[in-house]
Amino acid sequence: MEFVLDEDQLMLRRSVREALAKSRSRSEREQWALYQGLGWLEAPPVELALILEELGYVADATPFLASATWFAPLAGRLPDGAGTAVFDGAGRYVLDADRADEIALRTADGVRVVPAGELTVEPVEVFDPALHVAHVRAPDAADGIPDLALMGLAATTVGSCRRILDLVVAHVKERHQFGRPLGAFQAVKHKAADMYVAIERARALTHFSALTLAECDGRRHRAAHMAKAAAGECQRLVFRHGLQLFGAMGFTWENELQIHLKRAKACDLLLGTAATHRKALLTR
Repeated sequence: MEFVLDEDQLMLRRSVREALAKSRSRSEREQWALYQGLGWLEAPPVELALILEELGYVADATPFLASATWFAPLAGRLPDGAGTAVFDGAGRYVLDADRADEIALRTADGVRVVPAGELTVEPVEVFDPALHVAHVRAPDAADGIPDLALMGLAATTVGSCRRILDLVVAHVKERHQFGRPLGAFQAVKHKAADMYVAIERARALTHFSALTLAECDGRRHRAAHMAKAAAGECQRLVFRHGLQLFGAMGFTWENELQIHLKRAKACDLLLGTAATHRKALLTR
């Protein structure tokens, strides 16, 4: 199956890239206000997937992902400020809970939206310094993850992996060994090609998931699990090859690569790893 973006979607992607390039020097608060003002939070699923991929590419630090794909599908509206949601009774590892204005809870009696100040929120230190994660004490919360939340994490992972590949390709073109660029060696080419194929596969499944959500297709639950699993498998391969081809310097604070490695790994761990969603597919 071939997925082709139409002219409006291509224009949206270009405009998102231009806006992100111009706003990189702004503060996190200014960036968040910009995204809200541009109406990105209101984008339908396919367009939202394109936006999230570009935000993943720049390792966005705003509450966009949690507000658009955690809070909104559960509450049925956009948050008043920033929002997130609790998808299980334990309330563990909730994205952006420590800076959300509203938190949506799935309970046995339905969805309840609570001001964040009324809940006990315990921030959790994670390896991605730009990511906000916290435990939320919500005893009456019930299990259930929206498909849009899985698709959103998959799209973000694809964007992070794209950035890792771009950084690696630039590095192996510039770095020389034995009088030749690293990229001239066949083993390096094979690893880069494997990274590209994994990214394109995860992107195709993410777009398929977004399409099923847009059309309320009966396959949307299965597609969301497939997208999250493929994105998790993609980051595992891209993480391994990207770090190996870059060398130890890729995980130093001075190098940009470590930012995207951490973001891709965090997106795999949130709401279940690839193995978790493979098991869910077997159960279905």
